[in-house]
Amino acid sequence: MNKNIRVRFAPSPTGYLHVGGLRTALYNYLFAKHNGGKFILRIEDTDQSRKVEGALENLIRTLKWAGLEYDEGPDKDGNCGPYIQSERLPIYRQHALDLIKNGNAYYCFCTPERLDDVRKKQTELKRSFSYDRHCREIPLGEAEQRIAAGEKYVVRMKVPLTGEMTFEDAIRGKVTIAYKVLDDQVILKSDGFPTYHLAVVVDDHLMGITHVIRGEEWLPSAPKHLLLYRFFGWDAPVLAHLPLLLNPDKSKLSKRQGDVAVEDYRSKGYLKEAIVNFVAFLGWNPGDEREVFTLDQLIHDFSLERVGKAGAVFNVEKLNWLNQQHIRLLSDETLAEMFRPMLEVKGIRISDEAYFLRVIGLLKEKLTFPQDFGEYSTYFFEEPKTYEEAGIQKYWEPETSQRLTRLAEVFDAVEEFSHTAIETVMKRLADELQIKTSKLIHPARLAVSGKQVGPSLYELMSVLGKETVVRRLRAASKAMKTS
Repeated sequence: MNKNIRVRFAPSPTGYLHVGGLRTALYNYLFAKHNGGKFILRIEDTDQSRKVEGALENLIRTLKWAGLEYDEGPDKDGNCGPYIQSERLPIYRQHALDLIKNGNAYYCFCTPERLDDVRKKQTELKRSFSYDRHCREIPLGEAEQRIAAGEKYVVRMKVPLTGEMTFEDAIRGKVTIAYKVLDDQVILKSDGFPTYHLAVVVDDHLMGITHVIRGEEWLPSAPKHLLLYRFFGWDAPVLAHLPLLLNPDKSKLSKRQGDVAVEDYRSKGYLKEAIVNFVAFLGWNPGDEREVFTLDQLIHDFSLERVGKAGAVFNVEKLNWLNQQHIRLLSDETLAEMFRPMLEVKGIRISDEAYFLRVIGLLKEKLTFPQDFGEYSTYFFEEPKTYEEAGIQKYWEPETSQRLTRLAEVFDAVEEFSHTAIETVMKRLADELQIKTSKLIHPARLAVSGKQVGPSLYELMSVLGKETVVRRLRAASKAMKTS
């Protein structure tokens, strides 16, 4: 790159952070960090009617939780602020006036009622609404007199009536759009606020943005923005429009088919590492078979060249798998701090840290979500209060209680209680009793854990320890005899 890279994420404070917004933020962040550039957060709140109280704070909190630390933004000045558009209104008004003076924009006095009439007539002709340029040729002097008389107005940009706009998109290649399909867009509203189109161009220029990486939905607006750059005499940034996010049925990702807010996934127990890894692959790939990435690895490998054009399917099963992988990557000590509060809620206090870490090491391979530990681990810290009925029906025979009593006696007599020693003892006893080892394994698991399934029984017993295993075998054997 021959100049300092500066990119931005520019959300509107209208609610929670959509996973599509997180992807846009992530790609901008990765591109900046890979190229030694700056990642800027700008808040686009010019549509005050859609502003939600607390949304700005939530956006900042969620970005920081995900590890996407911005270099400049509302609370990190970088000499290009303010970074909230509603605090920049005089800047936009001056630039709108400059466009009018240069003949590239004009005052429009059309009332909402007139625009409704135009819309109805175009609907009757089965045409999509487009402003009919009714005020385009009003002389500037006349327009200024009407404004002085108190008439309400907006400012519209003058789109060429003929020709086309061709530009290069870093992801999609050459794109051509005819001017005839573009509207004379409103760029300054009657309340003095700019529309997105004026504000985004002015801000990107004044903030030195070199690359605009945003969603595909903004592709039709690109010619309008490039025209404004031309009208102002500014160099335009590199444009890169990201592919759509899709539901499994290939429809556009929406709340109707599942959660779309990052906060929803966070509350369900997805790790930030898994969410970031998953979102990175919604349109990008490293060019090889690797799938599990840390944020640092993503920074190292990311490039716009490997972002595709096709829509990316949001596959929750893949997200679940990645969550499993990232749980396994965490140290047992880190997981201990995560799991401890879950057990304390159940009234379980950890007194033996070494034992706690052994339990975590045994169970972490089985976890999809951190909260699964609280469900799967209880029997390591307290005696089973019940035994799963389906397991009793399936595995408990008339001879089972006697067999487990005998197993408890054999275990009580051994000195070593490693998983290999446990396996040897159980196989030897099965041979002695002339039964399959499974006739001991399944009832023994039920006896020591209360559950039908879990980690390797031999390793489970080894972690529980001989004394606990013997006690639970005898307790279950006695309980089943009297039931």
